[in-house]
Amino acid sequence: MVLQREMEIPVWGKAAPGSRITGELGTVHTSATAGKDGKWTLRFPKFTAGGPYTLRIEEAGKPNTAIELKGILIGDVWLASGQSNMEWQVQQAGDARREIENANFPQIRFLVVKQDKKLSPQSDIRAGKWKICDTATVKEFSAVAYYFARKLHSDHHIPVGIIQSTWGGTPVEAWTSRDMLLRSSITRVRTLSNDTLGFGQEALVADSLNWVRIWNIVYNPQNNADKIFPAQGYNDAGWTNIEMPNVLRDFGIGHYEGMVWLRKKLSLPESFAGKVLTLNLGHPEMNYSLYFNGQEICKNIWSASPTHVYTIPAYLVQRGENTIAVRVAMLWGGGGLNPPADDLYITDGASTISLAGNWLYKKDLETSFPKIRNYQHYPSVLFNAMINPLIPYCIKGFIWYQGEANAAAAYNYRTLFPMLIKDWRQRWQQGNIPFLFVQLANYMKTKPLPAESEWAELREAQTLTLSQASTGMACTIDIGDANDIHPKNKQEVGRRLALIANRMVYKQAVIASGPAYAGYRKEGDRVRIHFTNAGSGLSTKDGKEVTGFAIAGKDKRFYWAKAIIEGNHVIVFSNEVTEPVAVRYAWADNPECNLVNSEGLPAIPFRTDTWKGITQK
Repeated sequence: MVLQREMEIPVWGKAAPGSRITGELGTVHTSATAGKDGKWTLRFPKFTAGGPYTLRIEEAGKPNTAIELKGILIGDVWLASGQSNMEWQVQQAGDARREIENANFPQIRFLVVKQDKKLSPQSDIRAGKWKICDTATVKEFSAVAYYFARKLHSDHHIPVGIIQSTWGGTPVEAWTSRDMLLRSSITRVRTLSNDTLGFGQEALVADSLNWVRIWNIVYNPQNNADKIFPAQGYNDAGWTNIEMPNVLRDFGIGHYEGMVWLRKKLSLPESFAGKVLTLNLGHPEMNYSLYFNGQEICKNIWSASPTHVYTIPAYLVQRGENTIAVRVAMLWGGGGLNPPADDLYITDGASTISLAGNWLYKKDLETSFPKIRNYQHYPSVLFNAMINPLIPYCIKGFIWYQGEANAAAAYNYRTLFPMLIKDWRQRWQQGNIPFLFVQLANYMKTKPLPAESEWAELREAQTLTLSQASTGMACTIDIGDANDIHPKNKQEVGRRLALIANRMVYKQAVIASGPAYAGYRKEGDRVRIHFTNAGSGLSTKDGKEVTGFAIAGKDKRFYWAKAIIEGNHVIVFSNEVTEPVAVRYAWADNPECNLVNSEGLPAIPFRTDTWKGITQK
């Protein structure tokens, strides 16, 4: 493991009440007496970075009770938490093979907390073991946390420990203590109502088992479905037409979770017959299987393939009509084939045929997914099981990547996120311990006109949280993916978090974040925006004209604006707005924006107005 340097080190446990516990860390000795409840805490003095050390603990006079832990390093420990973008593993992120092959950092260690949910605060985690970072272990570590740790280790030449406590798709309320949630009118009623639901451990286990059943359905077609529905001669006359590329949220079938089958018949020219073909499925979501003339071509699990290009054997290719089928899992509002249409095609190398256009689809052909309660979304259950047991492990700070699950209620996040930070700091009793977080990346379709956005409002709530002491935010508005809520470039996310740590925590004189809105002044029909964190000057990432600004008058109707850089200012205007009253930048789910500082870090999205947003109920 890694223990925190330059701070008193607590080590705790249980023994018979009144027992005298002795501890030895290196050459340092200390002792404590177990209380009436059997709990004891040893406190070792401050250590500088180094090691390895051996930690030995025993009940005084009883060597047979000794616990001995070897290979301990002293360095900086960070708690990494949040939902799936923090959980996303090195093996799932970009350039995974090269990164894994080169991961030999014996002074970086991870403790991945086993996912668990409990109705009351726990004293122990369900499971978890410290692991040294190498090519065998790194693949399952949080990619963001690993790249963050790697840069800190490289920059400061100290051991770095990461305690990873994450769960995909979870809201901030699940990570906050019940006591704190009861203090806010936003969460009090929901928190109290959950007390009356009466779900116990059996319900939690049942929900977990239902997830096992779901994955069994996802990975294993039910009732010979993989033989029936992809077959060339299958009668699909009752299936529904759908224009592809398309995704579930645009199918018109509302919320649906289950397996959906897609089929397309296409006539291939004579020149294709008997040839090896290449089929590009474009940008499919989630887990899927591809079939050609009834034969399985691939089974893709969690986008294991960086591309979705497949070889069709010559013996399967027929003259005239051929059939393509795709079995796809629809989960969490996702599923289908994302645009662009140009990436959906089949080719013999000389000629290319588009697969965009009319397809057929059918749902409910296989066993239905069991009802999932998702108890991990409930208030406090993750705090109870995955955060409380970690206290009072001495740490340097927190890194956090979460917010997607709260986007629909982004205005409330202005309150809930600072509540979580306050909650954790109070419980660790280390003062205003650094809390660094990632702002939501760009995601979903780019809209042609300025529009309201839940994700933009969530980003605003995150920016407002910077008013809390010792907080820092990594803006990622330029490295997201329109078609993937889990963008692959985790290296840059980790680097940007480490930049902020270097400036805030390690006191390096570096530019750690992009241009930040600092005020505006109206100048006739133009608005002058002032930025801080410009470095040696503002510019655009692509060397082109500034994009991403919108401007509005009193009618609150926004138009795309022209923008001109003048030093640390940007002059914004539009021929459509003669009397401007508001300016917005990068205010969209997936904005086209390119303003950066001299370090190439992106400008933080903002708005000058305080008009009521779509999530302010």
